[in-house]
Amino acid sequence: MVIVMEKIKQVIAVMLMVCSAPMAWATAEVDNYRLGSGDRIEITVYAEPELSQSVLISSSGMFDYPYLGNISAKGKTVRQLQAVITDGLRGDYLVNPKVMVNVIEYRKIYVNGEVKQPGGYIFQPGLTVEKAIALAGGFTDRAARKKINITPNENGMTQKGVALHTSVAPGDIIVIEQSFF
Repeated sequence: MVIVMEKIKQVIAVMLMVCSAPMAWATAEVDNYRLGSGDRIEITVYAEPELSQSVLISSSGMFDYPYLGNISAKGKTVRQLQAVITDGLRGDYLVNPKVMVNVIEYRKIYVNGEVKQPGGYIFQPGLTVEKAIALAGGFTDRAARKKINITPNENGMTQKGVALHTSVAPGDIIVIEQSFF
């Protein structure tokens, strides 16, 4: 009986480790995420409903916030933006503000070329080229499945012939070329 219980404990421990690994990866990815134009964020200030709001980051990477005016969010992590707002509200407006910032809608990725429904799709953490193609309705009959290019939003340098498991970031452009046969 004791041996069986130990085996059950080992199996449960392994299952917990396996299940929590993707969550840890996703949390690290979100923690390092850099905000940009097109992201929608939610700012919550504890016990201050008039300061809690949802905002869309403009094409300039800025948004307007009560008492603080225009705030630059472009290139900042959620935690960095949270610190900017907290520091701005501290003192003149609030004694010890409790601010939380969350991304509620990421900017779009674009899937073009030989897919059934080309266009822009809202980014989701953990998105790969294969999943993005699935969002776009899958390959057309004329798609060259080995000729997939991705242009990252960050540097604009097109990567040719990427694998289906390649990670996609917000703002990236994926193009599936046409097959000749």
